Amino acid sequence: MKSRLKSGNACYNLVQKLLLFSLLSKYTNIKIHRFIILPVILHGSETCFLTFWDGLRLEVLENRELRKIFGSEGDKVTVEWIRLHNEELNDLFCLMIRTA
Repeated sequence: MKSRLKSGNACYNLVQKLLLFSLLSKYTNIKIHRFIILPVILHGSETCFLTFWDGLRLEVLENRELRKIFGSEGDKVTVEWIRLHNEELNDLFCLMIRTA
């Protein structure tokens, strides 16, 4: 599983450098995440036994990539940047998928 996660990180970094990931829309970034990066990470995982920790590592990797895609939000009351929580990231991700 470690090699799969390393491959996924390498794929994400390569796509980020080649496609100027920050200049693309969030919708396009989500599509790239779903159809290019996730298959690289999950390739062959249906044939091996995943432990609880492997699942947790997959969630951490996905949340880290989603944080890079969605970025931080500005709090309108305190005028400070706040980091999105995992639940908020998952809600935004599901919303983007539904509108796709």
